[in-house]
Amino acid sequence: MAEHKRYPSDLTDAQWELIEPLVPAPRSGGRPAVHSRRRVVDAILYVNRTGCAWRQLPHDFPPWATVFWYHKRWREDGVVDRLHDALRDRVRDANDRDPMASAGCVDAQSVKGADTVGAAVRGFDSGKKVNGRKRHVVVDTMGLLLLVVITSASVQDRDGARTLLDRVKMAMPSLSLLWADGGYAGKLVEWAEAVAHITVEIVRKPLGIKMFQVLPRRWVVERTFAWIVKCRRLDHDYERLPETSEAMIKWAMIGLMVRRLEPPPGRKPWQRTSTAA
Repeated sequence: MAEHKRYPSDLTDAQWELIEPLVPAPRSGGRPAVHSRRRVVDAILYVNRTGCAWRQLPHDFPPWATVFWYHKRWREDGVVDRLHDALRDRVRDANDRDPMASAGCVDAQSVKGADTVGAAVRGFDSGKKVNGRKRHVVVDTMGLLLLVVITSASVQDRDGARTLLDRVKMAMPSLSLLWADGGYAGKLVEWAEAVAHITVEIVRKPLGIKMFQVLPRRWVVERTFAWIVKCRRLDHDYERLPETSEAMIKWAMIGLMVRRLEPPPGRKPWQRTSTAA
């Protein structure tokens, strides 16, 4: 691989060693691959972190059409799902947690849709006054993503949660308890217990409190949303397909998890530079 100046989103050697076995090697036969898988992954992470358009990838990455082709193929082949889930299991194991989570938190986030989001897959969230899409997520008690489902923003949290909980029980059969806000109260709690065999415990804001307040358990999923939107590609929804939006969220979590497992060298953003006495 030709030498190039590193971008902050690029993988270090140690981080690439973590995910290399999970990224499919080029198929045998035919023409040999011109571009390395590592640089393709770096390019996807660059788009995700900076928010640039595919066509505006810097020229020291592989051609944008090649990167986009791999991005689409890996999503459709389940590579992104397997990579994300394997890293999540390793992060949980590194923190002395069973990879099979038993508890977590559910919530939804409405984000504005760009003009690339068609009318058929977008809607208006009258509560948040947002025209776009809604991200329904389940996270574990560490804030790591268990499942994400993308709908139009007009879908109620409770309605989106039915699809979400039905799928998450298949992906994580050990899940038995979820904390949620008041928007999930009512029939969903009974349905989740009877059908998905998951107890949904509602964490309500104390009476008389109108301003924002950090609530027990619920803050975990709010922090996950904050992690996600640090990737500028995700502060709005720019993807034509909801499935691509889901993949982009998983790429954001992949980038976060490899940094946890193999922190990059150098000063961290929250650390002060040393000053002379």
